[in-house]
Amino acid sequence: MSAVIENFVETLHPKAKGQIKGTAKLQIGIHGTIMLSETGAYEGDELADVTLMASEDTFRAILDGSQNPVMAFMSGKLKVDGNTTRALKVSSILTA
Repeated sequence: MSAVIENFVETLHPKAKGQIKGTAKLQIGIHGTIMLSETGAYEGDELADVTLMASEDTFRAILDGSQNPVMAFMSGKLKVDGNTTRALKVSSILTA
């Protein structure tokens, strides 16, 4: 596991645990993918209900509150594939 992915998993695991129904995948630039589910966050590349794709910098900015996820989506920094309702739930977890 790359250090970038490991750091994101450590940050997102407690935020995601028990907060998401189904699955979500975060594609973090060239570094890899993280899966979010009711059990938390883990490195993986599985089928998901929704996939969010962005650079490492964009995801970090969303996590630290300096980037609004909706604005990131509107500006093309964040791409979504799949269930948009679930994408909104994931964005609320990322900004919590």
